[in-house]
Amino acid sequence: MLPDLRDDFPLLARTVRNGKPLAYLDSGATAQRPHAVLHAMDEFDRLHNGAVARGAHLLAEEATEAFEGARASVARLVNAASPDEIVWTENATAALNLVANGIGNASMGQGGEESARFRIGAGDSIVVTQAEHHANLIPWQQLAARTGATLRWIEIGDDGRHRLEQLATVIDDTTKIVAFTHASNVTGVVSDVAAFVARAREVGAYTVLDACQSVPHLPVDFQALGVDFAAFSGHKMLGPTGVGALWGRKELLDVLPPSVFGGGAIKVVTLEETTWHPAPTRFEAGTQPVTQAVGMGAAAEYLMALGMDDVATHERRIAQIIREGVSQMPGVRLLGPIGDPDADEVLGLATVVVEGVHTHDVGQVLDDLGIAVRVGHHCAQPLHKRFGVTGSTRASAHVYTTEEDAHRFLEGLASVREFFGVPA
Repeated sequence: MLPDLRDDFPLLARTVRNGKPLAYLDSGATAQRPHAVLHAMDEFDRLHNGAVARGAHLLAEEATEAFEGARASVARLVNAASPDEIVWTENATAALNLVANGIGNASMGQGGEESARFRIGAGDSIVVTQAEHHANLIPWQQLAARTGATLRWIEIGDDGRHRLEQLATVIDDTTKIVAFTHASNVTGVVSDVAAFVARAREVGAYTVLDACQSVPHLPVDFQALGVDFAAFSGHKMLGPTGVGALWGRKELLDVLPPSVFGGGAIKVVTLEETTWHPAPTRFEAGTQPVTQAVGMGAAAEYLMALGMDDVATHERRIAQIIREGVSQMPGVRLLGPIGDPDADEVLGLATVVVEGVHTHDVGQVLDDLGIAVRVGHHCAQPLHKRFGVTGSTRASAHVYTTEEDAHRFLEGLASVREFFGVPA
């Protein structure tokens, strides 16, 4: 069980509309930051700011130590084999694009024979799922268009779960990449990673995992999951914006061609050609997001100190209160699973559609009550289309979310249809 952690998060002490206390239920979009993260970033900026791996003076040494120390913390959180399997990126979207663009560059001949394993072209296929966030769909659409490969997808059932029986047919001997979410940002369903990985290995395909919604909320061990690459972001795991991470198997990262070029990533430069450092440095051209990385490392330490099993249990309990309340609410539809027999397969979030009321209007009513939620299509338009809606309202929990927050959300949601005069 987690203790009440609200005092660790200074923003949660403020009031919002007309002095109402804040019930922050938008952590699936961006999480709040604890004192530990804010302090780590402030201390670095005030006392240790310098260029990483660019000088021999004390501040440069301290900055490099802080930067690499943060990488080691994040590596421990996801059980990377070594810190060198963690690549700093601008965000998770950039991490996913790094993999897609690197594969595209390999397909154009960059990287030579070392990178030939990644080549993809006409006659090959890339497989995604109907549940993907746009960040794990569009890069693969673009790679398919660039290389002539075919894009395919695994469909989603009425309960929000993948139709796993399609793995045997959609993924075949032409498949080179299988990219899928670890947990849906709409339904909260946690994917059967083992089933995806097993089928991908049968046909020799690489697996790319969108772990944005899992790393902040669940115990995650990328080595045990068996995927080849995974992306996640700082701002969803109690850290700052402007930083994310790509995890990859070292033997793959070392031969994946970079797609952003410049100083820091290079081994030797002549006027005719350039050679690259091994990973992760080969992907970190230019000035690094040092303060942000320090914050993300501090967030990883904060979560590990809490214990990710306890984090997951706490958040699922909050979400189950919401799911059960919604299931008894007339005119409100829950997207995804309702009951708790499979609670371990669902994240701590609940996404609803209120009949007869636009999702933005739902959000406005809740906002007036001091309740912050996410409204819209959540960057998952194909999944909303699958459910026959254009948008929804999502309440998502984190370590600081309380049962009172959940009950306030349910009370506010119950008032929406009456507020707009929608018949019962």
